[in-house]
Amino acid sequence: MSPKFFESFLPICLVATLAVTGCSSGSKNADVASPGRSDAPSQARTQDATASIKSPDPQPVTLPQGTVLTVTIDQTLSSQRSKSGEEFEASLSEPVILDGTQILPTGARVRGRVTTAKSSGRLEHPGELGMMLTAIEVDGRTYNLKTAAVSRKGESHKKRNAEMIGGGAAAGALIGALAGHGKGALVGTAIGAGAGTAGAAATGKKDVEIPAETRVSFRLREPVTILPRA
Repeated sequence: MSPKFFESFLPICLVATLAVTGCSSGSKNADVASPGRSDAPSQARTQDATASIKSPDPQPVTLPQGTVLTVTIDQTLSSQRSKSGEEFEASLSEPVILDGTQILPTGARVRGRVTTAKSSGRLEHPGELGMMLTAIEVDGRTYNLKTAAVSRKGESHKKRNAEMIGGGAAAGALIGALAGHGKGALVGTAIGAGAGTAGAAATGKKDVEIPAETRVSFRLREPVTILPRA
């Protein structure tokens, strides 16, 4: 073949070679960009990694000693009718918040116990009623409570009651002395004192009563640990 043939054929070969090389490169680029071959496995790995991350479990929270629990008593308690050891029901009337987080919600059910129930005596001893909280229910869990006892006392008998008794005794002695020429003084004193006591007793009993729906505040005597809602 003549040299002129090779000179004319060489450019054609170069063009063909470049075309083949371009096609091969384009095919590789297409393979890299194909979502079915590279992106899908990457997305699957990301989803697996996300699924493997679990939400942290809620950490217990401890309410310190001295925390105030304000409750609404469900039933009437009385120093005259209630008995020491008797249980009562109540509900939390204010939420308990610690560090900005609500730990105990309003309406949580609470149990309590009467610690002291002394009926009023006549003239000297006013009624006394004591109570404390023993448990609270939150999110289906029951937690034992130890609170300081809250006590209520009836009003003290007034001085006027004693004066009524003394006055009755003096009047009785005078009447007895006049009627019995001195011999009836002792009997008259007893009768007069009895009359004064009866009069004082009519107004002298001072029992204490806590009606239903009364709000009472208690303080924790010991810390209590609560598991928050998940």
